[in-house]
Amino acid sequence: MSKQELPVVSAAGPGPGAAERCCPTLLAAPLDEDQAAELAPVFKALGDPVRLRLLSMIASRAGGEVCVCDLTPAFALSQPTISHHLKLLRQAGLIASERRGTWVYYRLLPAATDRLAAVLTRPATDPAATS
Repeated sequence: MSKQELPVVSAAGPGPGAAERCCPTLLAAPLDEDQAAELAPVFKALGDPVRLRLLSMIASRAGGEVCVCDLTPAFALSQPTISHHLKLLRQAGLIASERRGTWVYYRLLPAATDRLAAVLTRPATDPAATS
């Protein structure tokens, strides 16, 4: 596994249409080289079943955040392995963390998932979007 640092992905700014301004939908026009290079690490981070489950557990948690101590028992993996997967999700800009005493709490960064959703959404003007 590569030990390269993943770039943090940020939203293009607040307001309606921010995701479309930063990266038009993949289904409306081909991505340019820079857009593909920016999105690839995020999709790579989501390409592992453990990380996808972790993201889902964090995103669906009541209150919007979850302690690492509540995530680890859901997997047949060691705590350092879970922490490594969480680190990759953080580096991809999908989650944020906050240390409180001994424990680390994680929360979803909705702008990142909204951006991915926007990239994968068919344009409203696409006649195939309704079928």
